[in-house]
Amino acid sequence: MKVLIIGHGGHSKVVTDIVRANNNLHIIGYLDNKYEKVQVMNHIICAPLSAIQDLKEEYRDIKFVIAIGDNKIRKMIIEMLKLTDREFISVIHPTSCVSPSAEIGNGTVVMPNTIINAGTMIGNHCIINSGSVVEHDCILEDFVHICPNSTIAGTVTIGEGCMVGCGATIIPNKNVGEWTTIGAGSAVIDHLPANCIAVGTPAKSIVNNQMRTG
Repeated sequence: MKVLIIGHGGHSKVVTDIVRANNNLHIIGYLDNKYEKVQVMNHIICAPLSAIQDLKEEYRDIKFVIAIGDNKIRKMIIEMLKLTDREFISVIHPTSCVSPSAEIGNGTVVMPNTIINAGTMIGNHCIINSGSVVEHDCILEDFVHICPNSTIAGTVTIGEGCMVGCGATIIPNKNVGEWTTIGAGSAVIDHLPANCIAVGTPAKSIVNNQMRTG
């Protein structure tokens, strides 16, 4: 299957490695507005986002994945390009452990050495980063980013657009509202509201994040 990666920066290096680790996937190029025109370098297409329709017509069987870490920008790109969910592919590193009963949405990236346990439902365009654990029966809505080495205990619900910082922990049965950011190393032991920044052990809301998410 041919894959076109949206975004060609640091995060795309990791996504590139994951795609290449899957033998049934083949990268044909990258879309990023740092390129002013369509060009081919070492047999790889590099083009601005505006070239997407022409490339879709030329390669009718391609799938897309967004390689941008910022949750808000990923959502903005989806809305701007008007691509449907079925045009995206989820990419899962072979070293990850994903339960057969877990559900992974379109466009989601699962990085090396992650664990996603039974009954968990992960939405579209999420990032489950390296070494993180998402336990049983969790719900992660669209555009969530779980940063490296984080632990999400069982039956946790995380709203759209949230970011869980590196090494953070959320104990069982807690809810995190949409577009909330949890600081690195924080321990969430109670529910968190939407649109806030929460840090510390235990994690406390310190900033209303609503303006940051539009």
